[in-house]
Amino acid sequence: MIEARQNIEVRSSVEGIIDTVYVRRGDTVKRGQLLALLASGPERAALEVARSRATNQGELKSAAARVDLARKKWERAEELQKKNFVSENARDEALAEYRLAEEQLRVAQENQRLAVLDEKRAGEVVGQRSIRSPVNGVVVEVLLRPGELMSSNQKNPVMKLAEINPLNVELVLPVQLFGSIRPGQEAEVTPEQPVGGRHTAQVEVVDRVVDAASGTFGVRLRLPNPRNEIPAGVKCRARF
Repeated sequence: MIEARQNIEVRSSVEGIIDTVYVRRGDTVKRGQLLALLASGPERAALEVARSRATNQGELKSAAARVDLARKKWERAEELQKKNFVSENARDEALAEYRLAEEQLRVAQENQRLAVLDEKRAGEVVGQRSIRSPVNGVVVEVLLRPGELMSSNQKNPVMKLAEINPLNVELVLPVQLFGSIRPGQEAEVTPEQPVGGRHTAQVEVVDRVVDAASGTFGVRLRLPNPRNEIPAGVKCRARF
């Protein structure tokens, strides 16, 4: 039997209302392709707020300007105190203002870093509202439509996908051949009609357990299918 490499039920990691479905049954999809979108108005608004905070440089520039002004004031007080034009107390007050301004600058820098992290977190939340394909494959079935609820409690996924490049070829061989078939060995696969054709596949898995009742063991071949010309679910024969 020629089977899909894997069959996948695509779900969302969060609950929400399906806003848009971008694919239909039978469509070919690429890994990372956008399949569906959940409604995400509040999440996108939160992202815009976080992005505005992350790009706002006003507090940082203001704190830096206060540090520069306080430093100059302290340096002048230091020079004047050496000439006995101001008291040590005035110089110490200028130094304290300078250190306080430096601390306020560090707080502003930390707030800026937190704002950038908050923007990243908000972006991840919005990203969770996008459902993307985990593999290259085809859409087998679309189960939810726009307006329907994607819930973590429901059994139905948004859609089902099948990876068909490469394909798996599952063979059942008599026990007399056990030991003569090894991983990496090539075989010629002939699908049943009307598919037909001859294709080269490679042994990927040889079962190490024999079925005693039937006297057989299983072998899996890896069959390249770059143009998606060979459908999954058809019977075949293999010649080694």
